[in-house]
Amino acid sequence: MGRSPYLAPDFYGKALAEGRHRAIVGGRWDETGRAQMAALIEVGRLAPHHHLLDIGAGALRLGCKAVTYLQPGHYWGTDASRELMLAGHAAELADPARLDPAQLIADDAFAFPGVPEVITHTIAFAVFPHLPHDCLGLALANLARFPRLEVFLFTVFLAPEAQAGAPFRQPDGVVTHPDRPPRHVLERDVLAAAAGWDLTKHDRMLPRGQVLFEARRAGG
Repeated sequence: MGRSPYLAPDFYGKALAEGRHRAIVGGRWDETGRAQMAALIEVGRLAPHHHLLDIGAGALRLGCKAVTYLQPGHYWGTDASRELMLAGHAAELADPARLDPAQLIADDAFAFPGVPEVITHTIAFAVFPHLPHDCLGLALANLARFPRLEVFLFTVFLAPEAQAGAPFRQPDGVVTHPDRPPRHVLERDVLAAAAGWDLTKHDRMLPRGQVLFEARRAGG
């Protein structure tokens, strides 16, 4: 099975040394950041007083917008590479003083170490297509520990069951795969991973043809 390029030895160190912190997270920087903020505000009903956890925060493509929108100290980011987040902190924030670098936490296991229980909103945008299939279920299981969590927004690539075993061209043109990144999944597998959550699929135009899901606590 194919391995994510993000897991290659020294992938982050080499890219950061070359000044490519934006390129690491896949391009379409401003468009994708705006799409993330729009989803959080329109679907997640994010307001400035809320507390946001950005899973797979990368070089703060969303963070540079969310930090400005939220009250100071209300943004937290996790990523497999803290160095990548710190590069974004140094280069992309209009006012770096609004975000303590201590709130950018290295986490490659969806364990959310050190993230406080005040979190109300969580997003993982363009994260799961680059990781093994079981990561969505792991993230959802570990998010259950946040008592104030109102909503978790995440994206995946979907493919029809009849075509899911082969490369599949998404509506925005990108080709996804069943066994290597960028991966597609079946909608029923997303539903299975989200057992115990109320899940809503949204029909929004997102970069590269990703599909947005909204997860809320069952009965919440």
